[in-house]
Amino acid sequence: MHVEKNVCDSFIGTLLNIQGMTKDGVNANLDLVEMKIQEDLAPREVGRRTCLPLACYTMSKQEKKSFCLCLKRVKVPQGYSSNIQSLVSMQDLKLVGLKSHNCHILIQQLLPVAIRGILPKNVRQIIMHLCAFFSSIWNKVIDPLKLDELQVEIVIILCQLEMFFPPSFFDIMVYLLLHLVREIKFCGPVYLRWMYPIERYMKILKGYVKNQYRPEASMIERYIAEESVEFCSNYMAKVKPIGVPRRSWLNRCSISNRI
Repeated sequence: MHVEKNVCDSFIGTLLNIQGMTKDGVNANLDLVEMKIQEDLAPREVGRRTCLPLACYTMSKQEKKSFCLCLKRVKVPQGYSSNIQSLVSMQDLKLVGLKSHNCHILIQQLLPVAIRGILPKNVRQIIMHLCAFFSSIWNKVIDPLKLDELQVEIVIILCQLEMFFPPSFFDIMVYLLLHLVREIKFCGPVYLRWMYPIERYMKILKGYVKNQYRPEASMIERYIAEESVEFCSNYMAKVKPIGVPRRSWLNRCSISNRI
């Protein structure tokens, strides 16, 4: 789950050139010069400024606007994900506040749609293949006979990504993709082991906190109170209410209906 989030953050930060999130920059291009690969991307001095040549994955301002506008107009069913529209900043042309589940929906469903037609075909296709790989390993039903094919596929995808993206893009989280298929062979489908239910319940527990100095006591007290109320409501579900006699209550209802 966290591998998926880190890979999604790397793609979003690099494609939109978000400061602090992008894997491209002067140092990354200097590494290319030192490694003697893609020397056409070497930094250039223009007066007192250092300019970087445009790479194949670099988006223009119009393409960034089209990308963000596509996500801004996305409407999903209730409960499918959080409000994606609130994560898009059209003023700065970037995404802010991405959580784990947002990245899960983004890289599997929305990213292939958002980049359609705004990147070179070879770059666009390899990103779509990676998104399809994530969607395949996150299925609830997985054919064990196809796991070897998925392992070969992710190796090819990473090799093709290395042809377009700088070496700084490939940190340890990206290379952990090679181990996901083997983990499925040993432990079973991913949805049985991911942390989304626990993270959602942690949000519920955080809502129990009323005293910031004693958060654990607030959680325990509120949890016990809810369990007690739920037990009493289930236990007393079929018990007749005490107070107003049933006959007089029915008579009052009939009189009110006549009036």
